[in-house]
Amino acid sequence: MRFDELVRSGGPVVTAEFPAVDTDMAALVRHADRLRGWADAVNVTDNTAAHAHASNVAVAVALRGLGLEPIMQVACRDKNRLALQADIVGAALHDVRAVCCLTGDDVTAGDEPQARRVFDLDGPQLIRVACALAEGRYLSGRVIDPAPELLVGAVENPGAPPYSHRVDRAAEKIRAGARFLQLQICYHPDRLAAFMAGAARAGLTSRAAFLATICLVRGAGGLRFMNEKVPGISVPAETVDRVERAADPSRAAYELALAQARHALGLPGVRGLHLVDFRGGDAVARLLSDLRISRRLTA
Repeated sequence: MRFDELVRSGGPVVTAEFPAVDTDMAALVRHADRLRGWADAVNVTDNTAAHAHASNVAVAVALRGLGLEPIMQVACRDKNRLALQADIVGAALHDVRAVCCLTGDDVTAGDEPQARRVFDLDGPQLIRVACALAEGRYLSGRVIDPAPELLVGAVENPGAPPYSHRVDRAAEKIRAGARFLQLQICYHPDRLAAFMAGAARAGLTSRAAFLATICLVRGAGGLRFMNEKVPGISVPAETVDRVERAADPSRAAYELALAQARHALGLPGVRGLHLVDFRGGDAVARLLSDLRISRRLTA
């Protein structure tokens, strides 16, 4: 079953972040082989954290050729509406159907802070544009024949203030046409639980697949980096200290991720997980095996 079919079917979903790559095709193949069979689809980032890398379209097409199902992220930060539409339609020409629309981290988060911000569209507007493309029309009204087959998704951050506004933001994206939402990693279980409860009360969980992000880090350093360097993420000091002071910090970091995954999967309305792996090796396979989530049939 393809990713778009799986999301629409209501079944459990596992996605994973594909590491940003540059010109090393062998590295791309190695990363693909590591995720093969464990993820229903893999996210291809779009200049993640405002750092330039190989383009989202190029990597998505390469992964499609390797037999993986890509979810192509499309960020508003770097391109105007013409370029964004061209990327989505161009990728669809190569059978890349899933797109994840996001605003994008500010350029000050990256290594070229002098870059010009574009933001011709915002996240919800881009979702509506992608849905219009799927219905066979560019934003101008010009017809696309045949219309590309697209599944449109978005991201949301349940752990960033203002917390009370996060469900409203998710609702806006779902009204715009998002059919899956990948939630930013949240190291505050109460905030994630409150967000999902609010989403369920608002009737959102029946309209889109909510996927909780789990980050697999090697130790306290990874947690500290996210807390200090990644916009929108906060990691409690006691969580960092607990991992750092453990007899085996690497094991403690893994057990933290496992506990987070179990908590998220136990929340009403969570359809699955989105995995971001900084450990490498068999970390994704190990986590899913420990969660008793079987190998995926779609990859």
